[in-house]
Amino acid sequence: MISEEEVKSLMIAMKKRYGLDFTNYETKSLNRGITRLMSKHKMNGMIDLWGRILKDDDFFMSSIDDLLVNLTELFRNPDAWMMIRDEVLPTFKRANEINIWHAGCSTGEEIYTMAIVLEESNMLFKSSMMATDLSQTALRKAKSGIYSKASLKNYLKPFMKFFPDRSMEDYFDFGENGACIKPRYTKKVTFDRHNLVELKMEKKFDIIFCRNVMIYFDSELKSRILNFLNGCLNDGGYLILGYYDTMPNESIDLFDIHNNSTRIYKKRLTPIKERYEQESVNS
Repeated sequence: MISEEEVKSLMIAMKKRYGLDFTNYETKSLNRGITRLMSKHKMNGMIDLWGRILKDDDFFMSSIDDLLVNLTELFRNPDAWMMIRDEVLPTFKRANEINIWHAGCSTGEEIYTMAIVLEESNMLFKSSMMATDLSQTALRKAKSGIYSKASLKNYLKPFMKFFPDRSMEDYFDFGENGACIKPRYTKKVTFDRHNLVELKMEKKFDIIFCRNVMIYFDSELKSRILNFLNGCLNDGGYLILGYYDTMPNESIDLFDIHNNSTRIYKKRLTPIKERYEQESVNS
């Protein structure tokens, strides 16, 4: 059994050694990740793990995937994608461009779902997407756009709920070993390694996805990240969280709830900007 003190001590050591801050990640999630990592490499105890992580850079970088759980699906929670298609994207119909950030993009299924939805809304041509993740392994898979046939079979049910009259072949090129997302989608995406916890981003966005990422953070870190993401949004921009992500009370004043069941929020304008926007609509 790994104690909470052991987990915290290891996270502090990792921060000093590699500059990656996991100290505000939810302890139970980290405990499960550490246990998974030790079992995978047949380690007898925390001393073995300490030695490998703090002395072997390559081992540490490859261990991030075990410490963090990368879960994503094509058209996961289709009702959220329907809401994005029907209510979020129409607000950008007159915009010259749409900038989108997928923070914690994992292996890319969410990115390509959004690209497909943008195409269906005739907005892909004026959209640019940035996809970031801490895991290099996940980013490589996301960038390749290649998925196994078994994976796509698992994604078929939510896909068909969104597209009852479409086929996966409309969006993927199938081969013997799997399927690759069509090039017209990948060319709209840039990929970059990024640690969300560092709270650094130079760009501004109209839509930010941060789905099922913050469930691994404690309440203090959630509040800091939500404040950071709010600052990364353009006025009137949307933040889309995962179904199991909760909005801390400290962050509620930053956003208006567009739709609570699908975790879609809109950046709250200051009273002056809100009045100006309303006058523009009425004029």
